Amino acid sequence: MAPLAPLPLDTDVAWIHGSPSPRHLTDPPLQVHHLAPGTVLIRQSKDLTFEAPFILLLLGERRALLLDTGAVDGTTLRRIVDDLVADWRSTQDTVTASAVDAYDLVVAHTHGHGDHVAGDAAFADRPHTTVVGRDVEAVRDFFGIGDWPDEVVTLDLGDRTLEIFGIPGHHAASIAVHDARTGLLHTGDTVYPGRIYVNDPPALLDTFDRLVTFADDRDVRHVLGCHVEMTRRPGRDYPLGSRYQPDEPSPFMTVAQLRAARDAFRTVAQRPGIHHFDDVVFCVGEGPRVIVPLQARALLEQVRWRLGLHRRPTGP
Repeated sequence: MAPLAPLPLDTDVAWIHGSPSPRHLTDPPLQVHHLAPGTVLIRQSKDLTFEAPFILLLLGERRALLLDTGAVDGTTLRRIVDDLVADWRSTQDTVTASAVDAYDLVVAHTHGHGDHVAGDAAFADRPHTTVVGRDVEAVRDFFGIGDWPDEVVTLDLGDRTLEIFGIPGHHAASIAVHDARTGLLHTGDTVYPGRIYVNDPPALLDTFDRLVTFADDRDVRHVLGCHVEMTRRPGRDYPLGSRYQPDEPSPFMTVAQLRAARDAFRTVAQRPGIHHFDDVVFCVGEGPRVIVPLQARALLEQVRWRLGLHRRPTGP
């Protein structure tokens, strides 16, 4: 029997993208969007944090997986996740109230950087909840990855099985999560439309090859990362620290874009500095060739935002 085709995702959404001035903040703290049944994407507002990370919630019959807790205190996120879980469980006709109470939540991380783990404390005392550690050993132990990072393991949510494997290069404990139900491949901060900070070029070269091979072997329909930092103009990113990004592309990339990013990185992996390509910008290393231009643009952008020099777009 042939496998079922992935559920279509509703990716045509206008995401909150910040406000043009600190004197006129307009975004809610979080935007919640249902991509498909049991698949929820949440974005933190640039009015709260310039990082504006995306947070993914995947729900199965027996438990759910929350990928990341964001860049700010997680109290509001916890409340929203609790509501989403309760709403999801209320739609499962065969589940009794006692089973709803026992429904588990796994809080894991695409990687351990601060803008993805700041809300962990809000989930620490949540019943039936496991907050996975942030280092390689903790990630390996929880998911049962023996041959890190190559081994692909599964996580059963109940009638929904995810595939998980290591993708170091940006962060030593980075993971990818593949959801066959929707054809979604989540790559955290390893691949997304923005600046990819590379602290281990050889590891990222290997990671890119494995991601492309994996996507070719599966029916991957969407590649999702945790941020958007590009504009719709090819090769042009918003400055570091931008609080207003009205010309963002979609956070969802194609496998062709993943492959193009892999091929592009091969040409610059051994060259410290900032390298612009159509869909991504590689920041290789942490030396002055990277830090100085990033900080200079960030300072200018901060001044422009605080002075209210940005204008809202007038066109469609």
